[in-house]
Amino acid sequence: MKKIFKFLGIALLTFVVYYGYTTYPKLDLISGFSAKSVASGHFIDNRSQEIVEKGDNDIDLIDLAKNKIDDNGKFVTASVYGLKERKAIYREGLGATLINDDFDVTKPYEVPKRNKKNTNLPFPYGNLEPKDTIFSTINYEKLNSIVVNAFDKKGEIKKRTRSVLVIYKDKIIAEKYTDGFTKNSRILGWSMTKSLTATYFGVLQKQGKIDIYKPAPIKEWANDERKKITINDLIHMNSGLEWEEDYGKISDVTKMLFQAEDMSQSQIEKPAKYKPNSHWNYSSGTTNLLSGILRKQFKTHQEYLDFWYTALIDKIGMHSMIVETDMAGNYLGSSYGWATTRDWAKFGLLYLHKGNWNGEQLFDESWAKYVATPTNTSNGIYGGHFWLNAGGDYPDVPRDMYRCSGYQGQMIFIVPSADLVVVRMGLSEDFDFNGFLSGIVGSLKK
Repeated sequence: MKKIFKFLGIALLTFVVYYGYTTYPKLDLISGFSAKSVASGHFIDNRSQEIVEKGDNDIDLIDLAKNKIDDNGKFVTASVYGLKERKAIYREGLGATLINDDFDVTKPYEVPKRNKKNTNLPFPYGNLEPKDTIFSTINYEKLNSIVVNAFDKKGEIKKRTRSVLVIYKDKIIAEKYTDGFTKNSRILGWSMTKSLTATYFGVLQKQGKIDIYKPAPIKEWANDERKKITINDLIHMNSGLEWEEDYGKISDVTKMLFQAEDMSQSQIEKPAKYKPNSHWNYSSGTTNLLSGILRKQFKTHQEYLDFWYTALIDKIGMHSMIVETDMAGNYLGSSYGWATTRDWAKFGLLYLHKGNWNGEQLFDESWAKYVATPTNTSNGIYGGHFWLNAGGDYPDVPRDMYRCSGYQGQMIFIVPSADLVVVRMGLSEDFDFNGFLSGIVGSLKK
């Protein structure tokens, strides 16, 4: 019996040592993710702590964190077994920001000026409810079946879809939300925000204020081979810079999102591994670098903050949207854009109409073609901060489809040949996107 207890003791000790060795270094990231997620979900979308923990934070290891909300102070703290406590603060207009011990919470800060002017037009160009429209060319029975099937049946936890919106010829032809979510719920788009960030370069290009084919204005690269990297290379994720985008471990992206003070610097510090335009590598650090480059286009920080909303977000009525900032005041263009499903759809419609929003051209038509054209090193799956179907990644979907794509299956599908925009928001990528989208396209009878 003593031998059995001795064996069990050794086994337990071995497990504790192994668990501590593999997990302890991650605690800072686990606590950081959890605090930030709870703060954003609670203060931006009014979700309860329980809903965020059972939904957004239902991820291996992240669910180890214990969270505490301070509604009066507008912050959240999180720790794992009392270790590595992290704090995320909420500031109106800037969203939730994960902070470190050196961050001065008493320091004054600027917030973006918004123009949330209501217009007496139906969706998508105004704030009124969309007009009921019946198309004789749509098989509504098939369409509704596909939409319903995108959600889990009672008792299932697999697809975890939160919302689906289908827009055909500017009209909503299908819309559904899971329990607890409505058309007014703000949902995190994760990397769909990357497509938004890139769009600002199209806006500035139309205004004649930037040339994306010139070298990126990064002083740290001036005296080495990185000086040849252009903004165009960055938009195409084709800079050749070193970067590891792995969310399952301590990597460049997790260190950036949950430890860095100035996230626009994370990619700048990386060395070149390849020549520009010779090797495609998906990088959230690149997008936050682009956000930093956008910031340099303005004389003041206030102008930078305002531009994101006045030039695009509020311009097309995405009034629910908020893009969160880091400790240094940069918009986190890689990951942290929140909006309702309908407002995410407006962004897709802007591209479906090649930059024209109800008669106003926000970016040149050529920009829509630019972002939907494959970069020469991605095998047809990626363009200018948009994912593509040019290589047949979704074999049963039109090849001209391109999309904004985010963690856990956030999607805005733009299908020009079908005059269609489809949004799916959720918590799982265990989902047949090819069958879902091809079914919707197939319900539009020719």
